[in-house]
Amino acid sequence: MARRRNTGGGAPGLTVDPAYGDPELTLLLKQAAAGDWPGVRAVLDRAVDQDDLALMIGLLADVTGSESWLGPALDADPGDPVTLLAHGARHIRWGWEARTAARAQHVTEAQWKTFHERLATGEELLFEAAERDPELLGPWLYLQMSGRGGSVGRSAARYRFDAALRRSPGHLASHRQRLQQLCAKWSGSHEEMHAFARASMLAAPEGSPLGELVALAHIEHWMSLASGDDVVYMNGPQVRDSLHEAADRSIRHPDFVRGRDWPQAFNTFAAAFHLARQPYAANLVFQEIGDAVCESPWDQLGDDPVAAFRHIRAVCAA
Repeated sequence: MARRRNTGGGAPGLTVDPAYGDPELTLLLKQAAAGDWPGVRAVLDRAVDQDDLALMIGLLADVTGSESWLGPALDADPGDPVTLLAHGARHIRWGWEARTAARAQHVTEAQWKTFHERLATGEELLFEAAERDPELLGPWLYLQMSGRGGSVGRSAARYRFDAALRRSPGHLASHRQRLQQLCAKWSGSHEEMHAFARASMLAAPEGSPLGELVALAHIEHWMSLASGDDVVYMNGPQVRDSLHEAADRSIRHPDFVRGRDWPQAFNTFAAAFHLARQPYAANLVFQEIGDAVCESPWDQLGDDPVAAFRHIRAVCAA
């Protein structure tokens, strides 16, 4: 199940909370941990819009073992779009769990087989959910994830992203998925990735959360470089200036709205500013975060994300 993560390296009481401290998301995960589909569905039905529902489905999809009770829920109401979406999204996450985060050459034949079987089932469920309720955003978010795993062509990948944007033009999670699709490690390049991040940010109103894409792109680029080259890259004036511009247009802008998952963007900027040797800027972001630590991107800065967060926060405050 999705759970708070408290590690020995973290400060007492410092945890990764997948619900971001939000009461409604906390209730959702509590009901999911109990396998209580009616309770889960009651929370999903209170989603304020399609973006909110997609966020809730994402948390639900990460709950280990949820496929065991989502299947019977779908059997009881096989035409329900939200149940189709939830079960489909879980299959996509379940597929990636089977594949693991290992590099392709280290994934076994059995893992690949399970991965593709689960993705195929998930896609079938998601396409049916989208057909039964064309207003749903969630299927197109998760079809981007499955498409990347299934190596769909560039035009198909773009179609899935565009379909998400037709339902929610500023949807951050869909833009994050598109950014991944354009990474050099998948089917793109650093140039495409950075161009997409900046163009998306500039096309959105100031105060939009899409500024986070610029920070994510720099972290992705940093991760791809050899030791030494990564430091040179992040210390470049262009990276530094673009991070400040992105923060000014998003998390530091007075029109920025903190949604349920607001800590994610702040954690991303804190890490990016730290890597760019901007401790003052990072410290200001850490002050806003408080103890709302997220697993990503700190899992890329150490084996223990809580310990990495705690250490870097202290360094930036010194």
